[in-house]
Amino acid sequence: MGHLLNGAWTHDDMLGEDAAGLYVKRPSQFRNRITADGSSGYPAEAGRYVLYSSVACPWAHRTAIFRVLKKLDSLIGLVDTEQSPDRQGWGFVDGPHTVPGSGRQVNYLHEIYALGEPGCTTRVTVPMLWDTATNSIVSNESSEIIRMFNTEFSGIADPTPDYYPAVLRDEIDAMNGKVLRGINDAVNGCGRSTAQDAYEKSVDLLFGTLDELEELLSGQRYLCGGSQTEADWRFYPNLIRFDPIYYVGYKCNLRHLEDYHHLSNYLRDLYQTPGIDSVSDVASMKRQIFQPAGPIGANGVVPRGPLVDLARRHDRDRFPAAA
Repeated sequence: MGHLLNGAWTHDDMLGEDAAGLYVKRPSQFRNRITADGSSGYPAEAGRYVLYSSVACPWAHRTAIFRVLKKLDSLIGLVDTEQSPDRQGWGFVDGPHTVPGSGRQVNYLHEIYALGEPGCTTRVTVPMLWDTATNSIVSNESSEIIRMFNTEFSGIADPTPDYYPAVLRDEIDAMNGKVLRGINDAVNGCGRSTAQDAYEKSVDLLFGTLDELEELLSGQRYLCGGSQTEADWRFYPNLIRFDPIYYVGYKCNLRHLEDYHHLSNYLRDLYQTPGIDSVSDVASMKRQIFQPAGPIGANGVVPRGPLVDLARRHDRDRFPAAA
């Protein structure tokens, strides 16, 4: 994948994510914050921010999920992108796009990055949170965007649960670390590593972590107890992609997720949370991942299966409700 070099797009991949055949996720570059009181220079205001996302990207998927969970649909805009076939990175689903706040018409997300920070050298990724008032990038780090969404708009949004409560933060952080290493990065290690040994290590890590979480979920409804937390929604994008995408496309084929009784029921429980189906278009995920411009070098033929009914009844309500 190309990147911006001194503000201009290049097809070269000098900022790639592979080192010695092993997939390595590089840190995000834009790390500003929206704050409720505006002390950061980015105050929480209705209609000011736009989230650039893609259903193809599990990291971006997190932010679209939190936009729904926190009832921010009417406060923060959403623009979907997908990989362009002409090697220009993320483009716009509906054709040329007018950048909110600037009036400039663009064809690719990298043009907005260059608008926000002229002359920058950076990978061009989703999610990306755009400020229409200053024509600048707030953040392209998904873990920080979901934290902003969780807390900073509470004064102007409808009441919603806190998915990062103080009493559980140490536990949530520890679980996030486990999921990041053992699921998020291990899946990419399976699909994108270029050496056999690196692939084997990723497979072992991935399925070892799934086995641990299957055991954990045999005794409680969610990853950190009886209530949904941020940890569950960081895990969910990988779960919903597992059988339809990762099993075949990323060579994660020791077992299907459907072979795990507790994990598969847990996935259905999360999917059936109100509003989540609206940001869980599995058919579009598959179409974008298996296209030639997708992340795994597929040939454009989209597998028909598997048939997974996420709306069928789950058994997770057998656990007592959280106090």
